[in-house]
Amino acid sequence: MKLNELRDNDGAAKKAKRIGRGPGSGKGKTAGRGIKGQKSRSGVAIKGYEGGQMPLYQRLPKRGFNQPGRKQFAVVNLGLIQKFVDAGKLNAKKPIDEDALVASGLVRRKLDGVRILAKGEFSAKVDLDVTGASKSAIEAVEKAGGSLKTAPQPAAAE
Repeated sequence: MKLNELRDNDGAAKKAKRIGRGPGSGKGKTAGRGIKGQKSRSGVAIKGYEGGQMPLYQRLPKRGFNQPGRKQFAVVNLGLIQKFVDAGKLNAKKPIDEDALVASGLVRRKLDGVRILAKGEFSAKVDLDVTGASKSAIEAVEKAGGSLKTAPQPAAAE
């Protein structure tokens, strides 16, 4: 076999229908667009248009609000940290920071920081250093004999 003999398998590539190429093509003259009217012409954009009636997407009420500068935290539950410590993926003897959580695979990416929540059983004596944590998570870590240090949060603008 030579390079000039290479070709696709039969039926692998479908020939494009050539429209507007005369009556013998089966798609000649109007090219499958019917006759006259706005939609038979080029440059038509009438997706949400309802013939002058107020479109549905404008009639429905708006709901909710997305704050443009909001912070997104990677959320981790204490039960999962305990699981990773038991499995040996996290070293409980060294301080566990956000980079250690990413390296262990517990957190995919830090986003604007890591926040710890108190869901699950926790008994490991660890020193955690993260961006944020719930009050119950801090209590649970201190009850187990460890410490949980959070980054100081900036004061809310009033």
